[in-house]
Amino acid sequence: MTQTPARQATSPQPRSTHGVVNQAPPRVAVNEFTSQPVLREGVGTFGARWAVADLEAVGELVGSETFQADARAAHRHEPVLRTHDRWGNRVDEVDYDPAYHRIISAAVANGAHTSAWARPRTGAHVARAATFMLFAQVEPGHACPISMTHSAVPALRTTPDLAQRWLPRLLTTEYDGRLAAPSDKPGALFGMAMTEKQGGSDVRANTTRGEHVGGPDEDYLLTGHKWFCSAPMSDAFLVLAQTSRGGAEEGLSCLLVPRVLEDGTRNVFRIQRLKDKLGNKSNASSEVEFDGTVGHLVGEPGRGVRTIIEMVARTRLDCVLGSTAGMRQAVAEALWHVRHRAAFGATLIDQPAMTAVVADLALEAEAATLTSLRLAQAHEGDASEQEVLFARLATAVAKYWICKRGPHHAYEALECLGGNGYTEDFPLAMRYREQPVMAVWEGSGNVIALDVLRAMGREPETVKALLAELALAEGANRTYDAHIGQVRSLLASARGQDPAALQAGARRLTEALALALQASLMIRHAPAYSSEAFVAARLGEDRGWQYGVLPAGADLTSILARH
Repeated sequence: MTQTPARQATSPQPRSTHGVVNQAPPRVAVNEFTSQPVLREGVGTFGARWAVADLEAVGELVGSETFQADARAAHRHEPVLRTHDRWGNRVDEVDYDPAYHRIISAAVANGAHTSAWARPRTGAHVARAATFMLFAQVEPGHACPISMTHSAVPALRTTPDLAQRWLPRLLTTEYDGRLAAPSDKPGALFGMAMTEKQGGSDVRANTTRGEHVGGPDEDYLLTGHKWFCSAPMSDAFLVLAQTSRGGAEEGLSCLLVPRVLEDGTRNVFRIQRLKDKLGNKSNASSEVEFDGTVGHLVGEPGRGVRTIIEMVARTRLDCVLGSTAGMRQAVAEALWHVRHRAAFGATLIDQPAMTAVVADLALEAEAATLTSLRLAQAHEGDASEQEVLFARLATAVAKYWICKRGPHHAYEALECLGGNGYTEDFPLAMRYREQPVMAVWEGSGNVIALDVLRAMGREPETVKALLAELALAEGANRTYDAHIGQVRSLLASARGQDPAALQAGARRLTEALALALQASLMIRHAPAYSSEAFVAARLGEDRGWQYGVLPAGADLTSILARH
């Protein structure tokens, strides 16, 4: 009888199914300053060539693998509010991932907050703007307290006694994230609490009250609720409140509210909740309540808006800088991907449809960068009266336009990465969520457009200053010259116009001014291949609605080599 052999068990035979090919390598160890010719050249053009060595060091830092890992961690591990300790004591503390503190510490150490005030010289504000943009390019959330600390300086200078005590704390390059008496810390950061739930941007509708109680710092005790308090872990805040003295109403005043008083006592600063925001995840925004909270008068009583107005102007400029930084990150990431990824037989960047898209994104970022640096130059400490007038109108115009361009720009760059771009493993998903905040904070679109009208009506010299800037580029490009003619017609028709009709056309006018300013700067400071493509794509009769619609014959190879 023949015996059938037993069947042998078949062992697993793994096959290679997960080899990774045709993916872009990690974009790390890239110096974010030296790899940006537009920023590098612009720093020199607008008066801060002396800062190049420091900016190269910052570029290397923020482009490092370690800094990028901290940026991811800061967004992945969001701030957490602790209202009470384990024994039931009210503490109102916000806990952050250690990565967030490392990022803040690096930004402060490199003067992204107040270097322009601490070490004034020609080009100081341009250098500070470039530093701020480099840090915000990789991790945008920390930029909020950095910006407010920078912007608080002019307001504090209106009150010498407070300035003498607080400015040295703001101008240092040391950071300590603890809640402690200001004198026990090596430096300080500032936040801001202006808006309330019933008014929003209409701060004159505020109901927070401040009762004068005297003292060497013109102390008030505050009672009220703030709908948005930015960066609640900061050491002090500028706050708007309706104040009274001896029963007499003073009006809306600006007050400095310390988080911790000089003797180490914690001020009454009840954090009700952290806002669950669309983006800006690494930065805490909160609602707070004041109940017998100590505040020190800044400026004159009843003149709170006037006192805080320059802070608002400078935070608006930083919104422009932040949006521009986001555009640079979007362009850098999109170009990195399309230069390393192939499809349908060719590298993506060599396929004409993609070439046009990324070139157009690069042009947008270039125009925003030149605008940002030019505005920073106009905010220098030694700026002429003409520059101050130019900055007053141009800052609002640029804030409206560049911040509104940011979200669409981020989306288009994200799409260049395909499915990868839509995942949180790559930074453009974060950037897409981040960009809208710049358009919303410090005045959303209508608020800014109406501020443009306000500046034109109350300070007509600002219009002359802006037109003088635009005239510097006339005669070099027919399309630009035609647009300037249209701008002058819009301005002429605005004079004496019915207020309702004027408001209805505010956005159109602001957009026309913004595009004129960007085109003017591109014509004067960018290579001809960039400026001609930009002007034709933004102002020409054959312009399109989406990115990637560029004039035939545009030198896309040179444009992309520049980025």
